Amino acid sequence: MSDPVRPGGARAAFSARNPAFWVVFALLIAGGWRIAQIGGRFFGAYPVATLTAIGLFALLAVPFWLFVSELDFLEREPPSLRVLAFAWGGLVATTVSISGSTALENLIAKLGSTRLAADWGAALAGPTVEEIAKTLGVVAIVVIARSQVNSVLDGVVYGALVGLGFQIVEDVVFAIGAVALAGQGDQIQPVVTTFLVRGFLAGVWSHTLFGALAGAGIGYLVVNPDRTRRHRIGMACLALFGAWASHVLWNSPLFRDGLGNGALALLAVLVFKGLPPLLLILWLVRRAHDREAAYYVAKLATLRDPALITEQELRVLGSGSRRAAARRHAAAQAGRRARATVRRLQRAQARLAVDLSRGSTSEPAGAPDTPAASEVREHRARLEQLGHPEAVEGVPSWRHTASTVGTTVVAIAVVWVALSALGGG
Repeated sequence: MSDPVRPGGARAAFSARNPAFWVVFALLIAGGWRIAQIGGRFFGAYPVATLTAIGLFALLAVPFWLFVSELDFLEREPPSLRVLAFAWGGLVATTVSISGSTALENLIAKLGSTRLAADWGAALAGPTVEEIAKTLGVVAIVVIARSQVNSVLDGVVYGALVGLGFQIVEDVVFAIGAVALAGQGDQIQPVVTTFLVRGFLAGVWSHTLFGALAGAGIGYLVVNPDRTRRHRIGMACLALFGAWASHVLWNSPLFRDGLGNGALALLAVLVFKGLPPLLLILWLVRRAHDREAAYYVAKLATLRDPALITEQELRVLGSGSRRAAARRHAAAQAGRRARATVRRLQRAQARLAVDLSRGSTSEPAGAPDTPAASEVREHRARLEQLGHPEAVEGVPSWRHTASTVGTTVVAIAVVWVALSALGGG
């Protein structure tokens, strides 16, 4: 089995001398111009509602952005490429899908029937155009910055950010469409309702999730050169099909009326349609993260220098939950400054692991002389001054467990209130 990581050179995210960069740039400009035209019409007709929609969905994007960006802790994607992925989804994929989905729905009506188009048009046309358009965003990143896609997890992150950009812009469009459909002028109530349904309730397992699944396939295609081309393309197509099928299920009229109109019935439909793809992508992320972590931790283990990383820190660094536990333990033992320093130490250790994987240091094992190694020593010295020299996890705290349970209960309560407010119970 090949390594889960295909090391790339320590160089810029992409080069403007690459002709593909200018093709992508032109597509972003064209998409941005089209979205600006749509936004201008919205502001002209419904200025308050449009501003409210942009504000609400922009706020929704922040936690999703932070969560997705943290998925690949050990080798974070360059900010410029994360922004590019988000912009592709919000500007290019949306503009292609607006016209493409309408054309495909019309084709379904002509080849099938108007009844078929009314019932299944959105479930068949939308996913077909949208998932292809979003996946091409990950392909674009591979073309202009191949060295920055060196694990399946990279594909997941870029795909999720493409999906997030698409979801935010599409939701704003739907929100203003709801205002127009209500026919009561520049009102924000339809915007808030759309935000609760399409953003708050459906956001967890919507376009961000579908994009992540397709992106995982592109990542697999790129980082497994030992596999045959047919096998890699087949796996990428299978991932794209999974994203498409999940999207079709989500848009389908299945169970539209079969479970009643109560809050519990609506929640059951959301879970039935959204939970399978959510569990699948969580499994893929966990598997990809563990394999990547094992690769980088093995690189750090060759140093055998406790000033850079200890045996216990090796175990902690490879797990997201253990990294978080180590930060909580530092805060409990030595205060908030120690917590922040532990996080910085973990970041520096991760960068050092990437340096080692790229062979960017020719120093003897155990004594690398890189900026990352200097950062590790600097943060280690600060921790020692704070009386907490090692970034290790402590004994599991009942307070953290209680906090997790409490947060879950509050989340369920908020979902229930939202469903009830929408007329569910």
